[in-house]
Amino acid sequence: MSENPLQHLFQTFQKISSCVQTHFSNFVAQPHLSSPSGKTPLFSIPLSSPKVNPSNTDAALLQPKDVLNKGKSTAPVTKEELGRATWTFLHTLAAQYPEKPTRQQKKDIKELMAILSRMYPCKECADHFKEVLRANPVQAGSQAEFSQWLCHIHNVVNRSLGKLVFPCERVDARWGKLECEQRACDVQGTTTNFPGE
Repeated sequence: MSENPLQHLFQTFQKISSCVQTHFSNFVAQPHLSSPSGKTPLFSIPLSSPKVNPSNTDAALLQPKDVLNKGKSTAPVTKEELGRATWTFLHTLAAQYPEKPTRQQKKDIKELMAILSRMYPCKECADHFKEVLRANPVQAGSQAEFSQWLCHIHNVVNRSLGKLVFPCERVDARWGKLECEQRACDVQGTTTNFPGE
């Protein structure tokens, strides 16, 4: 059986979400769920199973009740909310990107951008992102280069939407590195090895 091509992306996102959950739980001062490893996941996606069964108790981990009951709407996200969340994820990833990435990390980041341009859950947005990438190929030779490239790309999209552009010299102040114990939020392959890798 072939490996799910998104499995690596989900694993990386789960590692980042673990760091975010730690900060989030401190912010809301709520007790939170823990995994068997003692880490605190923001959500749980069973990677070995192709489907999530809603009747399964693990599916409840996808959206904890205490998060849903914080006065937020339980309606599906809007295109704008999805866009903001995606940019936050990408800028955070860029902030964590290594200063001296390996060849594989450079390949992975380019592949991630290509996957987003094909699978983003808004066809109009995905098609536009393909055009933007065609005109502005991914620059990921270092953390600074990738972070500045992403800021430029974000501004290209903002201009097309009639929004203000962000001053890219301030990108590190806006989306700096996550503060995680023992560099646990580093991009895979930099300095930290995670269990099961």
